[in-house]
Amino acid sequence: MRRPDENGIAIIVTMFMVLILSLLGSSLMFVSRTETFSSLNYQTMSQVRYAAESGVHSAANHILWTYASPGTAADPIANYDTSMTPVLYNNAPVVLSSNPSVASNYPVAAVRDAFSAATQGTLNVNGVRVGYTVVARLISMRQIPDAAAGGSLATLQTWELTGTGSVAGVGSASLEVSAILEHNDTPLFTYSTFATDSGCEALSFGGDSHTDSYSSATYGGSGVPSTDAFAGDVGTNGSLEGFGTTQINGTLSSPRTGVGSCSDGNVTALDGNLSQVTGGLISLAQVVDYPTPPMPSPLPPETSDSFTKAGGCPAGASYCTASLDGATITPPTASTKVVLGNVSVGSQTQLHLAAGIYVVNSLNFGAQATIIVDGPGPVIFQVAGQNEDMPIDLTGGALVNASFDANDLQIFYGGTGTVRMVGGPGGAYTVYAPQASVDLVGTADFYGAIVGKTVSDLGNAAVHYDRNLLNGGVTVGNPMLQSFNWKNY
Repeated sequence: MRRPDENGIAIIVTMFMVLILSLLGSSLMFVSRTETFSSLNYQTMSQVRYAAESGVHSAANHILWTYASPGTAADPIANYDTSMTPVLYNNAPVVLSSNPSVASNYPVAAVRDAFSAATQGTLNVNGVRVGYTVVARLISMRQIPDAAAGGSLATLQTWELTGTGSVAGVGSASLEVSAILEHNDTPLFTYSTFATDSGCEALSFGGDSHTDSYSSATYGGSGVPSTDAFAGDVGTNGSLEGFGTTQINGTLSSPRTGVGSCSDGNVTALDGNLSQVTGGLISLAQVVDYPTPPMPSPLPPETSDSFTKAGGCPAGASYCTASLDGATITPPTASTKVVLGNVSVGSQTQLHLAAGIYVVNSLNFGAQATIIVDGPGPVIFQVAGQNEDMPIDLTGGALVNASFDANDLQIFYGGTGTVRMVGGPGGAYTVYAPQASVDLVGTADFYGAIVGKTVSDLGNAAVHYDRNLLNGGVTVGNPMLQSFNWKNY
Protein backbone atom coordinates (compact mmCIF):
# COMPACT_ATOMS: atom_id res chain seq x y z
CA MET A 1 0.00 0.00 0.00
CA ARG A 2 1.09 3.51 -0.71
CA ARG A 3 1.23 5.93 2.18
CA PRO A 4 1.14 9.47 0.79
CA ASP A 5 0.95 11.00 4.28
CA GLU A 6 4.68 10.23 4.82
CA ASN A 7 5.98 12.06 1.79
CA GLY A 8 8.73 14.70 2.71
CA ILE A 9 9.85 13.27 6.09
CA ALA A 10 13.49 13.10 4.93
CA ILE A 11 13.72 16.81 4.40
CA ILE A 12 12.28 17.47 7.83
CA VAL A 13 14.88 15.19 9.45
CA THR A 14 17.60 16.90 7.45
CA MET A 15 16.47 20.33 8.62
CA PHE A 16 16.53 19.16 12.24
CA MET A 17 20.07 17.83 11.78
CA VAL A 18 21.20 21.10 10.19
CA LEU A 19 19.66 23.01 13.12
CA ILE A 20 21.43 20.82 15.67
CA LEU A 21 24.75 21.16 13.87
CA SER A 22 24.26 24.93 13.62
CA LEU A 23 23.62 25.13 17.36
CA LEU A 24 26.74 23.07 18.07
CA GLY A 25 28.80 25.23 15.72
CA SER A 26 27.49 28.43 17.32
CA SER A 27 28.24 27.08 20.81
CA LEU A 28 31.78 26.20 19.82
CA MET A 29 32.27 29.65 18.34
CA PHE A 30 30.89 31.27 21.53
CA VAL A 31 33.14 29.16 23.76
CA SER A 32 36.14 29.93 21.56
CA ARG A 33 35.38 33.64 21.62
CA THR A 34 34.92 33.54 25.42
CA GLU A 35 38.25 31.76 25.87
CA THR A 36 39.93 34.28 23.60
CA PHE A 37 38.58 37.22 25.61
CA SER A 38 39.46 35.47 28.87
CA SER A 39 43.05 34.97 27.72
CA LEU A 40 43.22 38.56 26.51
CA ASN A 41 41.84 39.76 29.83
CA TYR A 42 44.41 37.71 31.79
CA GLN A 43 47.20 38.99 29.56
CA THR A 44 46.05 42.59 29.94
CA MET A 45 45.71 42.32 33.72
CA SER A 46 49.20 40.81 33.96
CA GLN A 47 50.61 43.64 31.87
CA VAL A 48 49.02 46.40 33.95
CA ARG A 49 50.06 44.66 37.16
CA TYR A 50 53.68 44.61 35.99
CA ALA A 51 53.35 48.31 35.22
CA ALA A 52 51.85 49.08 38.64
CA GLU A 53 54.64 47.14 40.38
CA SER A 54 57.19 49.05 38.29
CA GLY A 55 55.65 52.26 39.57
CA VAL A 56 55.93 51.11 43.19
CA HIS A 57 59.58 50.14 42.74
CA SER A 58 60.42 53.39 40.92
CA ALA A 59 58.92 55.33 43.84
CA ALA A 60 60.81 53.24 46.42
CA ASN A 61 64.05 53.74 44.50
CA HIS A 62 63.48 57.50 44.31
CA ILE A 63 62.67 57.83 48.02
CA LEU A 64 65.66 55.75 49.06
CA TRP A 65 68.32 57.29 46.83
CA THR A 66 67.18 60.73 45.62
CA TYR A 67 64.56 62.15 47.93
CA ALA A 68 65.87 64.24 50.84
CA SER A 69 63.78 63.77 53.98
CA PRO A 70 62.74 66.77 56.12
CA GLY A 71 65.14 68.12 58.69
CA THR A 72 66.85 70.98 56.85
CA ALA A 73 66.31 74.73 56.97
CA ALA A 74 64.42 74.57 53.66
CA ASP A 75 62.21 71.71 54.85
CA PRO A 76 62.00 71.75 58.67
CA ILE A 77 60.31 69.01 60.66
CA ALA A 78 58.21 71.71 62.30
CA ASN A 79 56.23 72.04 59.05
CA TYR A 80 54.61 68.68 59.74
CA ASP A 81 52.27 67.24 62.32
CA THR A 82 53.95 63.93 63.17
CA SER A 83 51.74 63.15 66.15
CA MET A 84 49.31 61.12 64.07
CA THR A 85 49.06 58.72 61.17
CA PRO A 86 49.19 59.72 58.38
CA VAL A 87 51.51 62.70 58.82
CA LEU A 88 49.78 66.02 58.14
CA TYR A 89 50.80 69.24 56.41
CA ASN A 90 48.31 72.11 56.51
CA ASN A 91 45.84 69.71 58.16
CA ALA A 92 45.92 67.33 55.19
CA PRO A 93 47.83 64.08 54.62
CA VAL A 94 51.30 64.51 53.13
CA VAL A 95 51.15 63.17 49.57
CA LEU A 96 53.57 62.97 46.65
CA SER A 97 51.91 62.08 43.38
CA SER A 98 52.51 61.53 39.68
CA ASN A 99 48.87 60.48 39.21
CA PRO A 100 46.92 63.32 37.50
CA SER A 101 43.80 62.46 39.49
CA VAL A 102 45.57 62.84 42.89
CA ALA A 103 47.15 66.17 43.86
CA SER A 104 50.45 66.36 45.74
CA ASN A 105 50.43 67.95 49.18
CA TYR A 106 54.09 68.55 50.00
CA PRO A 107 55.56 71.91 51.05
CA VAL A 108 58.63 71.86 48.77
CA ALA A 109 57.90 72.31 45.05
CA ALA A 110 61.23 70.82 43.94
CA VAL A 111 60.46 67.62 45.85
CA ARG A 112 57.00 67.39 44.25
CA ASP A 113 58.39 67.90 40.74
CA ALA A 114 61.26 65.42 41.18
CA PHE A 115 58.92 62.70 42.46
CA SER A 116 56.43 63.24 39.64
CA ALA A 117 59.15 63.04 37.00
CA ALA A 118 60.73 59.90 38.47
CA THR A 119 57.58 57.85 39.09
CA GLN A 120 55.58 57.92 35.85
CA GLY A 121 56.24 56.37 32.49
CA THR A 122 55.38 53.53 30.14
CA LEU A 123 56.53 49.97 29.61
CA ASN A 124 56.64 48.01 26.38
CA VAL A 125 55.13 44.66 27.36
CA ASN A 126 54.99 42.30 24.36
CA GLY A 127 54.42 45.21 22.02
CA VAL A 128 51.76 46.85 24.22
CA ARG A 129 52.45 50.27 25.75
CA VAL A 130 51.40 50.16 29.41
CA GLY A 131 51.54 53.28 31.59
CA TYR A 132 52.12 53.71 35.32
CA THR A 133 51.82 56.45 37.94
CA VAL A 134 52.33 56.48 41.70
CA VAL A 135 50.86 58.08 44.80
CA ALA A 136 53.02 58.10 47.97
CA ARG A 137 51.40 58.89 51.32
CA LEU A 138 53.59 59.64 54.37
CA ILE A 139 52.34 57.34 57.14
CA SER A 140 54.78 58.23 59.94
CA MET A 141 57.93 60.27 60.56
CA ARG A 142 60.29 60.64 63.53
CA GLN A 143 63.88 61.61 64.26
CA ILE A 144 66.53 59.65 66.16
CA PRO A 145 70.11 60.46 67.20
CA ASP A 146 72.09 58.24 64.83
CA ALA A 147 74.91 56.65 66.83
CA ALA A 148 76.76 55.68 63.64
CA ALA A 149 76.81 59.31 62.54
CA GLY A 150 78.15 60.74 65.76
CA GLY A 151 74.75 61.39 67.26
CA SER A 152 73.43 63.66 64.50
CA LEU A 153 69.69 63.41 63.90
CA ALA A 154 68.35 61.00 61.27
CA THR A 155 64.79 61.07 59.97
CA LEU A 156 62.88 57.79 59.79
CA GLN A 157 59.83 57.60 57.56
CA THR A 158 57.15 55.10 56.56
CA TRP A 159 55.47 55.56 53.18
CA GLU A 160 52.44 53.89 51.61
CA LEU A 161 53.13 53.56 47.88
CA THR A 162 50.25 52.97 45.47
CA GLY A 163 51.18 52.31 41.86
CA THR A 164 48.53 52.37 39.11
CA GLY A 165 49.09 50.51 35.84
CA SER A 166 46.78 51.13 32.89
CA VAL A 167 46.38 50.28 29.23
CA ALA A 168 44.03 52.08 26.82
CA GLY A 169 42.19 50.96 23.71
CA VAL A 170 40.41 47.65 23.12
CA GLY A 171 40.53 45.60 26.30
CA SER A 172 41.48 48.65 28.40
CA ALA A 173 42.18 47.97 32.08
CA SER A 174 43.59 49.55 35.22
CA LEU A 175 45.10 47.96 38.31
CA GLU A 176 46.55 49.20 41.62
CA VAL A 177 49.45 47.71 43.56
CA SER A 178 50.22 49.07 47.03
CA ALA A 179 53.14 48.43 49.38
CA ILE A 180 54.66 49.85 52.56
CA LEU A 181 58.20 51.25 52.52
CA GLU A 182 59.59 51.76 56.01
CA HIS A 183 62.80 52.57 57.82
CA ASN A 184 63.12 51.58 61.46
CA ASP A 185 65.89 52.12 63.95
CA THR A 186 68.06 49.24 65.07
CA PRO A 187 70.69 48.91 67.79
CA LEU A 188 74.11 49.73 66.40
CA PHE A 189 75.70 46.70 68.08
CA THR A 190 73.65 43.52 67.76
CA TYR A 191 76.62 41.16 67.36
CA SER A 192 79.71 40.56 69.44
CA THR A 193 81.68 41.03 66.23
CA PHE A 194 80.61 41.87 62.68
CA ALA A 195 82.77 42.11 59.55
CA THR A 196 81.34 44.11 56.66
CA ASP A 197 83.67 42.62 54.03
CA SER A 198 82.03 40.16 51.63
CA GLY A 199 85.02 37.90 51.00
CA CYS A 200 86.82 35.01 52.63
CA GLU A 201 88.36 35.50 56.10
CA ALA A 202 86.28 38.62 56.67
CA LEU A 203 85.94 37.30 60.20
CA SER A 204 88.75 35.21 61.64
CA PHE A 205 88.98 33.45 65.00
CA GLY A 206 91.85 31.22 66.06
CA GLY A 207 93.68 29.67 68.97
CA ASP A 208 91.56 29.40 72.10
CA SER A 209 89.40 32.40 71.25
CA HIS A 210 85.67 32.25 71.79
CA THR A 211 82.56 34.43 72.14
CA ASP A 212 79.82 34.53 74.75
CA SER A 213 77.86 37.27 76.53
CA TYR A 214 77.13 39.11 79.77
CA SER A 215 74.86 41.92 80.90
CA SER A 216 76.38 45.04 82.42
CA ALA A 217 72.88 45.96 83.65
CA THR A 218 73.11 43.19 86.25
CA TYR A 219 76.82 43.59 87.04
CA GLY A 220 77.35 43.78 90.80
CA GLY A 221 80.40 46.03 90.65
CA SER A 222 82.95 43.57 92.01
CA GLY A 223 85.51 41.70 89.97
CA VAL A 224 84.56 40.91 86.38
CA PRO A 225 81.01 40.13 85.22
CA SER A 226 79.91 36.53 85.02
CA THR A 227 79.41 35.36 81.46
CA ASP A 228 76.86 33.11 79.80
CA ALA A 229 77.52 30.59 77.04
CA PHE A 230 74.96 32.13 74.67
CA ALA A 231 74.24 35.34 72.72
CA GLY A 232 77.86 35.65 71.61
CA ASP A 233 76.52 36.03 68.07
CA VAL A 234 78.83 36.96 65.22
CA GLY A 235 78.06 38.13 61.70
CA THR A 236 79.70 38.96 58.41
CA ASN A 237 78.80 39.82 54.85
CA GLY A 238 81.43 37.27 53.85
CA SER A 239 82.90 34.22 55.54
CA LEU A 240 83.98 33.24 59.05
CA GLU A 241 87.21 31.29 59.22
CA GLY A 242 87.61 29.32 62.43
CA PHE A 243 90.95 27.85 63.45
CA GLY A 244 92.03 25.73 66.40
CA THR A 245 89.53 25.33 69.21
CA THR A 246 87.52 28.45 68.36
CA GLN A 247 84.01 28.38 69.85
CA ILE A 248 81.21 30.76 68.89
CA ASN A 249 78.66 30.52 71.69
CA GLY A 250 75.88 31.93 69.57
CA THR A 251 74.90 32.16 65.93
CA LEU A 252 76.77 33.01 62.73
CA SER A 253 74.80 35.31 60.40
CA SER A 254 75.78 35.81 56.76
CA PRO A 255 74.15 36.27 53.35
CA ARG A 256 76.57 33.56 52.21
CA THR A 257 75.60 29.93 52.55
CA GLY A 258 77.31 26.63 53.09
CA VAL A 259 80.11 25.21 55.20
CA GLY A 260 83.44 24.34 53.66
CA SER A 261 86.57 25.67 52.04
CA CYS A 262 86.23 29.32 51.06
CA SER A 263 87.65 30.76 47.83
CA ASP A 264 87.18 33.90 45.76
CA GLY A 265 84.84 32.05 43.42
CA ASN A 266 83.01 30.21 46.20
CA VAL A 267 82.60 32.28 49.38
CA THR A 268 81.01 30.09 52.03
CA ALA A 269 79.43 31.24 55.27
CA LEU A 270 81.81 29.16 57.40
CA ASP A 271 85.26 27.88 56.57
CA GLY A 272 85.57 25.58 59.55
CA ASN A 273 83.56 23.08 61.55
CA LEU A 274 79.86 23.71 62.12
CA SER A 275 80.23 22.33 65.65
CA GLN A 276 82.27 25.48 66.44
CA VAL A 277 79.06 27.55 66.15
CA THR A 278 76.66 26.44 68.88
CA GLY A 279 73.69 28.45 67.59
CA GLY A 280 74.05 27.38 63.98
CA LEU A 281 73.96 29.46 60.81
CA ILE A 282 71.46 32.22 60.05
CA SER A 283 71.04 33.13 56.38
CA LEU A 284 70.69 36.88 55.91
CA ALA A 285 68.35 38.01 53.14
CA GLN A 286 70.80 40.75 52.13
CA VAL A 287 74.11 42.23 53.16
CA VAL A 288 74.09 44.35 56.30
CA ASP A 289 74.96 47.95 55.45
CA TYR A 290 76.76 49.67 58.31
CA PRO A 291 77.01 53.39 57.47
CA THR A 292 80.47 54.94 57.49
CA PRO A 293 80.94 57.47 60.32
CA PRO A 294 81.40 60.99 58.94
CA MET A 295 84.67 62.81 59.42
CA PRO A 296 84.70 64.56 62.80
CA SER A 297 83.65 68.17 62.92
CA PRO A 298 85.60 70.22 63.69
CA LEU A 299 88.46 68.38 62.01
CA PRO A 300 91.29 67.78 64.50
CA PRO A 301 94.84 68.98 63.89
CA GLU A 302 97.65 66.58 63.00
CA THR A 303 99.94 67.88 65.72
CA SER A 304 101.27 65.71 68.53
CA ASP A 305 99.49 65.75 71.91
CA SER A 306 101.41 63.62 74.40
CA PHE A 307 100.16 62.81 77.88
CA THR A 308 102.99 61.74 80.17
CA LYS A 309 103.28 60.76 83.80
CA ALA A 310 105.65 63.61 84.53
CA GLY A 311 104.34 66.24 82.12
CA GLY A 312 100.61 65.90 82.69
CA CYS A 313 98.60 67.81 80.10
CA PRO A 314 99.96 68.80 76.69
CA ALA A 315 99.79 72.51 75.86
CA GLY A 316 96.36 73.63 74.73
CA ALA A 317 94.41 70.59 76.00
CA SER A 318 90.99 71.90 77.08
CA TYR A 319 89.49 71.06 80.48
CA CYS A 320 92.70 69.22 81.44
CA THR A 321 94.47 69.20 84.80
CA ALA A 322 97.65 67.39 85.77
CA SER A 323 97.27 64.52 88.23
CA LEU A 324 99.69 62.35 90.17
CA ASP A 325 100.09 59.73 87.45
CA GLY A 326 99.28 61.78 84.37
CA ALA A 327 96.23 63.94 83.61
CA THR A 328 92.46 64.28 83.99
CA ILE A 329 90.10 65.80 81.40
CA THR A 330 86.71 66.88 82.69
CA PRO A 331 84.44 68.41 80.02
CA PRO A 332 81.56 70.48 81.45
CA THR A 333 78.88 68.37 79.70
CA ALA A 334 78.64 64.99 78.00
CA SER A 335 78.09 66.75 74.66
CA THR A 336 81.18 68.99 74.96
CA LYS A 337 83.82 68.35 72.30
CA VAL A 338 87.48 68.18 73.31
CA VAL A 339 89.64 68.53 70.18
CA LEU A 340 93.15 67.04 70.17
CA GLY A 341 95.66 65.94 67.52
CA ASN A 342 97.68 62.75 67.47
CA VAL A 343 97.16 61.59 71.03
CA SER A 344 99.75 59.41 72.70
CA VAL A 345 99.54 58.20 76.28
CA GLY A 346 103.07 57.65 77.55
CA SER A 347 104.46 54.69 79.43
CA GLN A 348 102.91 54.10 82.87
CA THR A 349 100.71 57.18 82.37
CA GLN A 350 97.10 57.30 83.50
CA LEU A 351 94.70 59.49 81.53
CA HIS A 352 91.35 59.95 83.29
CA LEU A 353 88.41 60.98 81.12
CA ALA A 354 84.95 62.18 82.12
CA ALA A 355 81.93 61.98 79.83
CA GLY A 356 82.39 63.96 76.63
CA ILE A 357 83.19 63.75 72.92
CA TYR A 358 86.93 63.49 72.23
CA VAL A 359 87.80 64.43 68.65
CA VAL A 360 91.30 63.16 67.86
CA ASN A 361 93.36 62.44 64.78
CA SER A 362 94.92 59.26 66.19
CA LEU A 363 95.21 57.37 69.48
CA ASN A 364 98.29 55.49 70.61
CA PHE A 365 99.35 53.81 73.88
CA GLY A 366 102.79 53.45 75.36
CA ALA A 367 103.82 50.52 77.57
CA GLN A 368 101.49 50.11 80.58
CA ALA A 369 99.58 53.25 79.64
CA THR A 370 95.96 53.44 80.81
CA ILE A 371 92.85 55.38 79.87
CA ILE A 372 90.33 55.34 82.70
CA VAL A 373 86.66 56.29 82.37
CA ASP A 374 85.68 58.42 85.39
CA GLY A 375 82.07 58.07 86.45
CA PRO A 376 79.14 57.47 84.15
CA GLY A 377 79.78 57.89 80.46
CA PRO A 378 79.66 58.03 77.67
CA VAL A 379 83.24 58.79 76.70
CA ILE A 380 83.17 58.93 72.90
CA PHE A 381 86.26 58.99 70.69
CA GLN A 382 85.79 60.29 67.15
CA VAL A 383 88.98 59.44 65.27
CA ALA A 384 89.81 61.20 61.97
CA GLY A 385 92.97 59.25 61.06
CA GLN A 386 94.34 61.80 58.60
CA ASN A 387 97.60 60.55 57.05
CA GLU A 388 97.75 57.68 59.55
CA ASP A 389 98.04 54.02 58.47
CA MET A 390 97.26 52.84 62.01
CA PRO A 391 95.20 55.61 63.60
CA ILE A 392 94.25 53.48 66.62
CA ASP A 393 96.85 51.36 68.39
CA LEU A 394 95.94 50.37 71.93
CA THR A 395 98.24 47.37 72.24
CA GLY A 396 100.73 48.98 74.61
CA GLY A 397 98.34 49.62 77.46
CA ALA A 398 94.78 49.18 78.67
CA LEU A 399 91.36 50.77 78.77
CA VAL A 400 89.58 50.70 82.13
CA ASN A 401 85.83 51.09 82.30
CA ALA A 402 84.81 50.06 85.81
CA SER A 403 81.09 49.92 85.02
CA PHE A 404 81.68 47.25 82.36
CA ASP A 405 78.88 48.99 80.45
CA ALA A 406 80.27 49.05 76.92
CA ASN A 407 77.99 52.01 76.14
CA ASP A 408 80.19 54.12 78.45
CA LEU A 409 83.29 53.96 76.20
CA GLN A 410 82.90 54.16 72.42
CA ILE A 411 85.42 54.50 69.59
CA PHE A 412 84.34 55.59 66.08
CA TYR A 413 86.56 55.64 63.00
CA GLY A 414 85.39 55.98 59.39
CA GLY A 415 88.70 55.47 57.57
CA THR A 416 90.38 52.48 55.96
CA GLY A 417 93.48 52.17 58.16
CA THR A 418 94.26 49.48 60.73
CA VAL A 419 92.84 49.37 64.23
CA ARG A 420 94.74 47.36 66.85
CA MET A 421 92.99 46.82 70.14
CA VAL A 422 93.34 44.86 73.36
CA GLY A 423 91.15 43.54 76.11
CA GLY A 424 91.91 43.57 79.80
CA PRO A 425 90.27 43.13 83.19
CA GLY A 426 88.38 46.41 82.74
CA GLY A 427 88.42 46.66 78.96
CA ALA A 428 84.72 47.14 78.25
CA TYR A 429 84.12 49.30 75.18
CA THR A 430 82.87 49.31 71.58
CA VAL A 431 84.77 49.83 68.35
CA TYR A 432 82.85 50.96 65.27
CA ALA A 433 85.12 51.06 62.19
CA PRO A 434 83.16 49.51 59.28
CA GLN A 435 85.84 50.35 56.66
CA ALA A 436 88.91 49.35 58.69
CA SER A 437 90.86 46.20 59.47
CA VAL A 438 90.37 45.52 63.18
CA ASP A 439 92.79 43.22 65.02
CA LEU A 440 92.18 42.04 68.58
CA VAL A 441 95.61 41.06 69.82
CA GLY A 442 96.93 39.44 72.97
CA THR A 443 95.28 37.03 75.36
CA ALA A 444 93.25 39.42 77.54
CA ASP A 445 89.48 39.11 77.31
CA PHE A 446 87.49 41.86 75.62
CA TYR A 447 84.07 43.05 76.86
CA GLY A 448 81.79 44.87 74.45
CA ALA A 449 81.37 44.65 70.66
CA ILE A 450 83.33 45.23 67.46
CA VAL A 451 82.32 46.28 63.91
CA GLY A 452 85.05 46.35 61.26
CA LYS A 453 85.55 45.65 57.59
CA THR A 454 87.60 42.65 58.65
CA VAL A 455 87.91 41.47 62.24
CA SER A 456 90.52 39.01 63.47
CA ASP A 457 91.03 37.43 66.88
CA LEU A 458 93.79 34.90 66.41
CA GLY A 459 95.09 34.70 69.96
CA ASN A 460 93.40 33.35 73.04
CA ALA A 461 91.24 36.40 73.74
CA ALA A 462 87.56 35.89 74.43
CA VAL A 463 84.97 38.38 73.18
CA HIS A 464 82.22 38.86 75.76
CA TYR A 465 79.24 40.64 74.20
CA ASP A 466 77.45 43.11 76.46
CA ARG A 467 73.74 42.40 76.01
CA ASN A 468 73.01 45.85 77.44
CA LEU A 469 74.20 47.28 74.10
CA LEU A 470 70.75 46.42 72.77
CA ASN A 471 69.51 49.28 74.97
CA GLY A 472 72.20 51.67 73.78
CA GLY A 473 72.78 53.73 70.65
CA VAL A 474 70.70 53.09 67.56
CA THR A 475 71.17 53.69 63.87
CA VAL A 476 69.00 53.59 60.75
CA GLY A 477 68.14 50.01 59.83
CA ASN A 478 67.86 48.54 56.36
CA PRO A 479 64.77 49.69 54.40
CA MET A 480 61.92 47.21 54.08
CA LEU A 481 59.36 47.03 51.26
CA GLN A 482 56.47 44.90 52.41
CA SER A 483 52.68 44.35 52.63
CA PHE A 484 52.07 44.06 48.87
CA ASN A 485 48.38 44.24 47.88
CA TRP A 486 46.66 44.67 44.53
CA LYS A 487 43.21 45.28 43.09
CA ASN A 488 41.80 45.84 39.64
CA TYR A 489 39.01 48.16 38.54
